[in-house]
Amino acid sequence: MAAVTGEPLDSLMSKVSDLSKGKVRKNIKGDPDELGKQDDSELEFLEKEHSGILKSSRNVCELLEKVREETDALEEQVLTVCSSVPPKVSAALSAAVEVRCSLDGLLQREQLISNKLEQHLQGTSQWMDELGRKCNHVDFIERSMKYLKCLYHIEELSAAVQQSLMIDSVWDAIKGVESMAALDCGLNQSECSHLCDFLRKTLCFWHNIIKDQLTSKFEKVLTQLHWPIITPNQAVTSPANYQDLSSQLEGLLLQLLALQTSDDLISQRASASTQGPPSVSSFNLFSPAPPLSLPIQIMLQPLTKRFRYHFYGNRQTNSIHKPEWYLTQVLKWMENSSTFMEERIQPIFDQAGQTISAKVELCRGLVCVVQEKVASDASRMLYDDGLFCHLVEEVLQFEKDLRSHHSYPATLPGLLHILLEDAFLQKWLAVERKMAVEKMDAMLSAEGAWTSQYKDISDMDELKAPECAETFMTLLQVITERYRALPSPSAQLRFFGLQKELVDDFRIRLTQVMKEESRCPLGTRYCAILNAVNYISTILRDWGDNVFFLQLQQAMVSLGDQEVLSSLEMTEVGRLASLEGSLFDGLLSLLDRLKGDMLGRLLHFLMRDTAEKAQPYCQERWLSIPPPQDHSAMSLSSSACPMMLCVRDRLLNLHQVLSVSLFQLAWQGLAEKLDNFIYQEVILTNHFSDGGAAQLQFDMTRNLFPLFGHYCRRPENFFKHVKEACIILCLKVGSAILLKDLLKRSELETRDWEDAGDPSPESALNELGVFCLAPCDVLILLNLKASLPGI
Repeated sequence: MAAVTGEPLDSLMSKVSDLSKGKVRKNIKGDPDELGKQDDSELEFLEKEHSGILKSSRNVCELLEKVREETDALEEQVLTVCSSVPPKVSAALSAAVEVRCSLDGLLQREQLISNKLEQHLQGTSQWMDELGRKCNHVDFIERSMKYLKCLYHIEELSAAVQQSLMIDSVWDAIKGVESMAALDCGLNQSECSHLCDFLRKTLCFWHNIIKDQLTSKFEKVLTQLHWPIITPNQAVTSPANYQDLSSQLEGLLLQLLALQTSDDLISQRASASTQGPPSVSSFNLFSPAPPLSLPIQIMLQPLTKRFRYHFYGNRQTNSIHKPEWYLTQVLKWMENSSTFMEERIQPIFDQAGQTISAKVELCRGLVCVVQEKVASDASRMLYDDGLFCHLVEEVLQFEKDLRSHHSYPATLPGLLHILLEDAFLQKWLAVERKMAVEKMDAMLSAEGAWTSQYKDISDMDELKAPECAETFMTLLQVITERYRALPSPSAQLRFFGLQKELVDDFRIRLTQVMKEESRCPLGTRYCAILNAVNYISTILRDWGDNVFFLQLQQAMVSLGDQEVLSSLEMTEVGRLASLEGSLFDGLLSLLDRLKGDMLGRLLHFLMRDTAEKAQPYCQERWLSIPPPQDHSAMSLSSSACPMMLCVRDRLLNLHQVLSVSLFQLAWQGLAEKLDNFIYQEVILTNHFSDGGAAQLQFDMTRNLFPLFGHYCRRPENFFKHVKEACIILCLKVGSAILLKDLLKRSELETRDWEDAGDPSPESALNELGVFCLAPCDVLILLNLKASLPGI
């Protein structure tokens, strides 16, 4: 290309650069520095992007033409855009002007309508005020009419009741009273206080008149039927006019039951006005029982009078020291009246459609009478432990007889609900704790505290529990029986907490006595303490599976007893909730720890005594003992006699003084320790001839093992080290050499014995009856055989 034009390559590149710069400058206005920067960037672009093209002179003209075309295209685009922008802007401005004019028109219309609406409201406000006054007047007249109608209806009902009573139509009078009661319930939320007061006074007036008439007649009929029945020998023969009396009794009972609704309403009104806000107490936490039926209230009146006459005031029968007098009297009244209530009153209740039991209703009324007396006496006994304790015992007995003999439902409150009052419950717990501590002091200091009362009866003396332990568990059982009947799980848990405190206190006392007797673990008292700990833990484990304590455990988890659960971890709480653990787990762990410590002390003392007696046996000259063929008959080694006698005497002593389970743990522990002692101190510290090995085996299998054979079938299983060591020591020379060679090769070589066809060391030992000793231990024993030559 340079040759065609006749111009050098450098001049062409300068033209291209000048042309591109000129074209760009036509369209860019601004700072010369900016233009300079633009020139530099363009040159860099050309050198970077088209360096290959510029180096060839043939392509420079093509590049120049391409740049000119792109420049022209860009100029046309700029001119087109600039020419199209003004029409669009003008169109947008005109549209905005139109919207503004429309908005102004709407605002003017809104202002016009608002002015008209305000003028209209000002004109109609007077009409609205006048209409409101007329509506209020109409409403007042309507309410007045309803008020007068209601008042007229009350007067009509009152007149109807009066007319019915004048013509002796009791049923019609009762219906009128029932209508008044229904109207009273309907006006319960009414704010017409004067009207409601008038209605209630009218209802109460006619109700009392009818009730007094029926009560008078009912009492006369009851008197003729020999009510109340005070004694079991009271005459219950039917009077001459029995049929007439029965019909009168039936009619009066039905009428009194029909009057029950209004009587309950009046009683509720009276109690609400006199009691005020209810007090928060344990007794009030139970759902209130329904009111007593009206006939039962009337039948209770003569019994209540007798009760107050005898057990209140200055009568000799009113003695705070003898609560059993009035409690027993009430139970007798219940018993004597049960037949009359079931045979003569209950059929009429059933006829009237009543679902209640006449006998239970009478018992409930008498319980209410006794509750008042017990609450009064209990508050006077708070500062006298003896009297309060006696009252609790009598109340518990009364509650037991009431629930079991008179079918009194558990859902109804009895006398125990009185003792759940916080003051009485705190006193009860304090008395229980005080009495229990005093009894513990007495039982531990008694003369026969550490002897079993069944020691002469072998069939009943498996646990060999000392008298103090049995007395203590009986004390806990009595406490359980006392609070078992409480209707509140939270109160039961408080008594259970007291029991745990007592068990822990007794454990500490046993520990103190044990430390005093630890110098002589084989003594009678030390073994008695061990039996006591074992006996208590055994009984507590049985209680943990008892239904009552399982229910108490569930109640503790559901109530979230903080005093008990706060000291437990989450896993222990979960175990209690799932019934995997028991309430006594904490106490059992402490008792088991004490039992393990005492057994350890006992076994340590036994082994120390046995080891002293076994010293001559440990120093026996086993190498010099001739082979068995030189003896006419083998006998026990003379040096082993003291050890054997010691073991025999100790086992007999322990069997006599320890319980069956404890003795089993003791002799098994002694066997284990003897096994280790003989293996370590006799076998491993000596060398044995064939005669010595045979003598050792004879001493063990024919003398030591049979001492424990009285207590198990295979005593040798508890002397595995000694038994297997005797087997190895008594091997014949050939068998011993082969076994020793096998064991040595097993130490030097590591190979698969099954693939090689040779028996493994373990299988070879198992064939000999050796399962406990390791191959290295067997090799040591083989080296102790004097008859075995070195290999």
